Amino acid sequence: MGVVIRQSLKGAILTYIGAAIGFVTQFFIVTRFLNPDIIGLTKVFYEVGNFFASFALLGVTASGMRFFPYFRDPEKGNNGFLFWYLMIPLIGTALISGIYCLCKTPVIDFFAKDSALFVDYFYLVIPLILILTLWQAFENYSNINMRIALPKGVREVGLRIFTLASYLLYAFGYIGISGLVLAILFSYGLCLLIDVIYVSKTQCISLKHDSKFISPDLRRSFFKYSGFLILAAISHNLMNQLDIFMLSGVKGQGLYSVGIYTIALYMANVIDMPARSIQAISTPIAADALKRDDFETANSLYKKVSINQLIISSLILLVIWVNLDNIYAIIPNGETFSKGRYVVLFLGLSKIIVSTLNFGSIMIQFSKYYFWSLYIAIFITILSIGTNLFFIPRMGVAGAALATLIATIISYSYQQYLVHKKVHGNPFTWKTVWMILVAIGLWGLNFLIPSVTHISPWLDIAIRCLVIGTAGLFLIYKLNISPDVNLILDKFLKKKQ
Repeated sequence: MGVVIRQSLKGAILTYIGAAIGFVTQFFIVTRFLNPDIIGLTKVFYEVGNFFASFALLGVTASGMRFFPYFRDPEKGNNGFLFWYLMIPLIGTALISGIYCLCKTPVIDFFAKDSALFVDYFYLVIPLILILTLWQAFENYSNINMRIALPKGVREVGLRIFTLASYLLYAFGYIGISGLVLAILFSYGLCLLIDVIYVSKTQCISLKHDSKFISPDLRRSFFKYSGFLILAAISHNLMNQLDIFMLSGVKGQGLYSVGIYTIALYMANVIDMPARSIQAISTPIAADALKRDDFETANSLYKKVSINQLIISSLILLVIWVNLDNIYAIIPNGETFSKGRYVVLFLGLSKIIVSTLNFGSIMIQFSKYYFWSLYIAIFITILSIGTNLFFIPRMGVAGAALATLIATIISYSYQQYLVHKKVHGNPFTWKTVWMILVAIGLWGLNFLIPSVTHISPWLDIAIRCLVIGTAGLFLIYKLNISPDVNLILDKFLKKKQ
């Protein structure tokens, strides 16, 4: 677990530096200078590109992680792994871009009425698909080689700096709406370029390959595994992006609602930022253990990852929720964006569930039972479509978030049942119960803290964060809920002595 903690801490530090930049960007630049329609446009532009890019990868990020141990041999250029690893998404990009163009009429019809601005940038999505596909591929290649810090910094810090510059150019009138969309596209291109340079200087980039190295059994296993992943990716990405798409296309919602949803979503996304770092570094370890059918090691890692993520995600949601009125009081046009209040709560709760149980999906994905990922994904898709169709017309943006929460609870419960039955994975211990009780107790403590919002919302935020954060760390430490957290605190306290 040592390498996981070290690499995750580096990733988490970079993540929260990026979060600070994103906080300033989203809450003081975007909300002041961009109306909800423009915010919605930039969000939908990215989500459509990312949706198709996830298919263009043809499952190579997960299949690359799973099969890299079979190729690993630095002295032989990893037996041509990188050649095949890049060839697959390039072919995928060509295929998916063609499908996207063939779908022009239904795509335009879907967005034309309530999100007409997006239609003007239909073809700009194609270069975005290429950029996002290759960026994810190179970033994942670094993760495979357990080099997550700089790629994480590029995604969490670099991208936010580049997009901040884009928003400022728009805010001060140097570019218009079209220029803003192009600037955002250029920002993603810069991130890809930095990752390519980093990989070329730090990792094996040999494109020499010998097709004879790939045995018929290995080839058959690869295509079977990737085929299942491609089908599963369709459902997985529909679940993750269905709320945005349906809000933008459902009558009476459109880009304005997407704009409000986006600001609330940003707050919720802060909750699972540490999970991304831990997952990036723990996934290769899990893949290696499950290759050997070492369920004991994988399950031990599952328990450690799960409790640490439950601690972090629940504390972050708690801090956000108790300060939500202050946050909306601080940001420009806060009254408009406060319509997303319950979006923060519902999505925040779903983020806690995902952070705590998502390692279970990795255990399924890299085990011989990976085909269950497809069944889970199909189940999630049907459930997500049904809940969104029911709740969005009735509750608007809050309905989209509630639909996501309900789908998350049901689907992850089903997934955990399969994890327990198939790979004997169980993240729950009495420490899980203790952490839930601690979170509830801290929420109750909030009502005992006198409000000083009338003096300054900033001061009220500082006091609540200090009291709840200190009380939370004290209880977590004394109850020894996470040995990893206690180890970090012990080292910190020794340095202070």
